[in-house]
Amino acid sequence: MLAFVLPLLGMVWLAILPARAQSVVTLIVTDPLTGVGIYGWDPVSYFTEPEPLQGRADFEHIWNNVPWHFATAANRDIFKSAPDIYAPQFGGHGAMGMARGYVSDSNPKIYVVFKQRLYLFYSAANREAFVLSPDEAAREAEARWPELSKGLSIN
Repeated sequence: MLAFVLPLLGMVWLAILPARAQSVVTLIVTDPLTGVGIYGWDPVSYFTEPEPLQGRADFEHIWNNVPWHFATAANRDIFKSAPDIYAPQFGGHGAMGMARGYVSDSNPKIYVVFKQRLYLFYSAANREAFVLSPDEAAREAEARWPELSKGLSIN
């Protein structure tokens, strides 16, 4: 009997509670458990290595109120000197989603470096769509970012 009544009470309790805000999407994509930028991947390594490297906590730098991890002290220092160059465009949100007018998550393993800027994507298909017309997609995303970013929370 208790096994039947408790779930019902839980549903009733949820129904009478005031509505709460859903999870807030932040300006910079972070690991939901650690709060580290782009899930702990080293943003400089996208430009210097054949494949991006996972950063280490002992090479950390706080930028825009977000901790960023780097594979080496040198990469951390390079990022410190020019974070706007190495940080992913649109805070790491999916570039093709941005170009299409919405904010989406991204996967830091799906990326393109285009015109010396790092773009992350939600899926390989989104990356391929971007690569088909990168100038147009980047231009559309950049035009939509100011308005779409207004709805994002600063970490």
